[in-house]
Amino acid sequence: MVNFEYANPTTVKEALSLLTAGAEILAGGTDLLSLIKDDVHQPKRLVNIKGIKTLGGISKIGNNFRIGPTVTLDELASNPLIRGAFPALVQASLGITSPQIRNMGTVGGDLCQRPRCWYFRTGNGLLAKGLVENGENKYHAIFGTGAAHFVSASSLGPALMALGATLKIASPDGKTKDVPVSQFFKAPSAEGEREIALAANEIVTDILIPTPPTKNATYEVRHRQAVDWPLATASVSLRMSGSKVAAASITMGHVGPTPVRATEAEKMLIGQTITVDSAEKAGAMAVMGAKPLSQNAYKMQLAKVAVKRALLTAAGVKTV
Repeated sequence: MVNFEYANPTTVKEALSLLTAGAEILAGGTDLLSLIKDDVHQPKRLVNIKGIKTLGGISKIGNNFRIGPTVTLDELASNPLIRGAFPALVQASLGITSPQIRNMGTVGGDLCQRPRCWYFRTGNGLLAKGLVENGENKYHAIFGTGAAHFVSASSLGPALMALGATLKIASPDGKTKDVPVSQFFKAPSAEGEREIALAANEIVTDILIPTPPTKNATYEVRHRQAVDWPLATASVSLRMSGSKVAAASITMGHVGPTPVRATEAEKMLIGQTITVDSAEKAGAMAVMGAKPLSQNAYKMQLAKVAVKRALLTAAGVKTV
């Protein structure tokens, strides 16, 4: 591990002033420290933001729920406000089965973590051109036709996208901007580009979720229930008019370099009652645009199942 400076600011302004070239933000550190140990990152300075009180907390502000980026995954899953309004977030958080990671990992860190792609983690670059297409790709993307074949590692990203969340981002010039979660994740087309819309000298300060009541849920399909990464996930949010769907939002995770919105399936559900049959049709429509690689076509079936079961869970439909 290469030597680095360590800074412990107490305000966002102070933290931003420390994010000079070669600096990295440190929150829970569950991903960053692994990257440093594996020589994927060699930061010149770590800027610890856990001591900035304004970056924590969960509250209801006006028409939004506000989640601080340093809130831990365990805090998120156990918070009464979140448990009451957003089971999709609770289910996504608890899908991270390691208590140690949930107690250390943060909401902001989950959104900003780097891909788990083994080519990237072994120093072959984010795009690993030629290696993914011709090598072991069973855990890679089935969506996206560009240069990026890794899958977005965020557990909370699909749920926050389905819930219509927005991120507030602070810059060194004192300005802030609002970025919808749907625009936060990027599929880079060249090495050196990032997979998130966050500059190296910017900080996520707030995660804002609108409060119109919805039925929402997350469903994950994984190889095993121990500490492991999902193979496919789906998060859904439904606004109902009686027993009929008035509006639907469906986002799949771990199947593309960004969370993938299933817009055609959403349209199909409007005016429908959520049943096993309609949920199964939505799952089939959700993967119609998939383009699997040589070893991961199986993910299409898993994504179908994830969408179907997320819809049934959100609508409270019993299948047994």
